[in-house]
Amino acid sequence: MKKTALVIMAAGIGSRFGGGIKQLEPVGPSGEIIMDYSIHDALEAGFDKIIFIIRKDLEKDFREIIGNRIEKIAHVEYAFQEMDDLPEGFSVPEGRKKPWGTGQAVLAARDLIHEPFLVINADDYYGKEGFRIIHDYMVNEMKEDGEAYDMCMAGFILSNTLSENGGVTRGVCTVGEGGYLTKVTETYNIYRDADGMHASDNDGNPVTVEAGQHVSMNMFGLPASFVKELEKGFPEFLSNVREGDLKAEYLLPSIIDGCIHDGKARVRVLETQDKWFGVTYKEDKPAVVASIRKLVDAGVYKSPLF
Repeated sequence: MKKTALVIMAAGIGSRFGGGIKQLEPVGPSGEIIMDYSIHDALEAGFDKIIFIIRKDLEKDFREIIGNRIEKIAHVEYAFQEMDDLPEGFSVPEGRKKPWGTGQAVLAARDLIHEPFLVINADDYYGKEGFRIIHDYMVNEMKEDGEAYDMCMAGFILSNTLSENGGVTRGVCTVGEGGYLTKVTETYNIYRDADGMHASDNDGNPVTVEAGQHVSMNMFGLPASFVKELEKGFPEFLSNVREGDLKAEYLLPSIIDGCIHDGKARVRVLETQDKWFGVTYKEDKPAVVASIRKLVDAGVYKSPLF
């Protein structure tokens, strides 16, 4: 059977809230973190190895809290996303504080990716279905040698991805004939209240969204060859960063959207009905803990998980 890898983006900014690094906050009844559940579901779906993308300065904590445990049950490799991992001729602008986004994160693992791979965020709970349907697609349908990159993504239902503690940013998807993605629109401050769904564009102008629309949660199934596309596009992205812009990011959804627009990629949207949850806000943690407890009580997961 075709080999597959799970790539977990855990570098971020090491953002702290409530005294801890949010990716490493315990949420399960036996101290599990969100990543534990993603890894469990990926291994159950059939993924063969785990690639953690972290920051070098987080390595010690990361290995102690999760890495050493997972190495006992799966093949684990590490990549390190650093601000100064840039193509020749480029340097970090003075004042920049964080790495260059999800596209650069995957590039950090370029020497480790030799097979179709699923990329996910470290601090999102995705549910079992997304891992299963993406693994099945990558093993049974994904082509590595076509004229266009053959990709897939988990299409979450927007209403299943909201936070009760504030607005969220989502890649709202337009899905065309055959279930293929035609466009991803980054949409901001999405929330629901008694008056319905609300959202805005990058300039703060109101936009219309529907509760049943598909959204991207950075859960993409990608061919190994796509890493070369990321490598090729990164210098071009850096060349177009406006002087003084210290927050510009090389983002996977935007890169993939550009490839679709240029006819270089086809992305099958695989719908999942699972409910997403994550710690977007400090106040989200109690709800995540309660949601995990419900899944354990329902027998979806055992405790301890591993």
